Amino acid sequence: MSDLIVVGFDSTEEADKVLLKLNTLKKEYLIDLEDAVVVVRDETGKVHLKQSMNLTAIGATSGLLSGSLWGGLVGLLFLNPLAGFAIGGAIGAGTGALSGSLADYGIDDDFIKSLGETIPNNSSALFVLVRKVQPEKVLAEFSGLRGKVLKTSLSPDQEAKLQAALSGTQPASPAAGSF
Repeated sequence: MSDLIVVGFDSTEEADKVLLKLNTLKKEYLIDLEDAVVVVRDETGKVHLKQSMNLTAIGATSGLLSGSLWGGLVGLLFLNPLAGFAIGGAIGAGTGALSGSLADYGIDDDFIKSLGETIPNNSSALFVLVRKVQPEKVLAEFSGLRGKVLKTSLSPDQEAKLQAALSGTQPASPAAGSF
């Protein structure tokens, strides 16, 4: 089961920096992210979403591959596999891109937008859906970051540990369990 963590920051660039650090930790197998979204609220109050996964590109790529394969096989039946490969690839890429743009993966976009409306102007928030994590090592990397936990599906003890790490303080009581 995945855990949702939303952390707000005072600057518009801080959430991007944290996401880059999380991607580095992901490559070190310290955290497994299912989805991540950066929300920036500009000086006029407009909310901008930055998805970490481009579903349109992913859909187009998978559609191109499967369409090319099926088109080549159908082309073999009509003794023209190259034409089938090209036509199937084009159709597959188009339908894959369309299905990718219509898909909603991970964190619900409406939830992200509604919570993004609550952060102050000229600030940002990072929405992360975490599958697995090495809590001690990840929290050590973000110690004293100066973020505020806005929403989470973590237990109260885990949430207190996370907020303490973000604010650079120690939790009020030693909590058992993991992040």
